Amino acid sequence: MQIDVSPLQSATMLKPHGDVDMSCARDLQGALHQALRAKPERLIVNLEDVSYMDSSGVATLVEAMQIARKSKTSVVLCNLQDRVRSIFEIARLDRVFKIAATADEALAN
Repeated sequence: MQIDVSPLQSATMLKPHGDVDMSCARDLQGALHQALRAKPERLIVNLEDVSYMDSSGVATLVEAMQIARKSKTSVVLCNLQDRVRSIFEIARLDRVFKIAATADEALAN
């Protein structure tokens, strides 16, 4: 799995490409942990190139959010495709995660 990492002024943006499932959730987990070690104010996960995510991907994001809270880093998900957004809505995680429509919105809030 390819994951682009972009350090910004007060944030770090991760942009995974492809499906996030059991076979690559560890790659995402490693990238999230590495980004969180820098203790950015905000960690933005841009999911525009993720058309499918299974429970292992969701669990990876939940774990990252829990780690981020300890260092007072906010986690914002953005550009969720409908199929991925529905997973978060069904699990009611859309109430737990900050979700922005675009990367610009995620940076602004």
